[in-house]
Amino acid sequence: MEAILLAGGKAERLGDAAQGRPKALVDVAGRPLAEYQIRRLAAVGVERVIVSCRAGQEREFERALEGVGVELAFAGEDEPLGRGGGLKFAARQRRETGACFALNGDELFDIDLEALLAHHRSRRPAATISVAPLPSPFGVVEVADDDRVAGFREAPKLPHWVNMGLYVLDDEAIERLPDKGDHETSTFPELAEEGKLLAFRHEGLWLTVNTPKDLRAAEEWFAAAGQV
Repeated sequence: MEAILLAGGKAERLGDAAQGRPKALVDVAGRPLAEYQIRRLAAVGVERVIVSCRAGQEREFERALEGVGVELAFAGEDEPLGRGGGLKFAARQRRETGACFALNGDELFDIDLEALLAHHRSRRPAATISVAPLPSPFGVVEVADDDRVAGFREAPKLPHWVNMGLYVLDDEAIERLPDKGDHETSTFPELAEEGKLLAFRHEGLWLTVNTPKDLRAAEEWFAAAGQV
């Protein structure tokens, strides 16, 4: 099985913490961020990962990710194609047809990839997207009907789900990706309208590393898990 890793992020908000590297190669607990994802993919049988990056960065990714346990291929974009366009451009290097993992290169997760793939294969949609509960950025006040304050809850999970940026795509979904632009505003809404888009719920770790604060949270998670 193959996977596509979107790794064109510039790490601008990470500032000096990025040390000039692409965001997917920023160190977390001593390893490039993308290495954790690729090793998880390898553990469930993925043998080849196509890295979508900016043209000219291929060798940097190849050096940083050497020895991760899979064959690496690179799709360097001469111009920004957007996430959907980047996926479609990278997918041209696939050697196989059928289900393919696709994911953002700047995130950490502990999702059960085998269960995600089994969920997809049991229902056979064009694509399956992983979703996580939406946490409130604020604490909330519980107010009774007579306006008495009944209690407080700190940053509860709201009754909504967020796209995690981790998918299983089948051939139809890949063919319908835009040449340029975002699949989340084109391909996915169209598939949803046709009943061809499935969700896989995940309530464990999901962390996007955008800022130094996110980077610290990732380091703290690995320390707590005894992996530093």
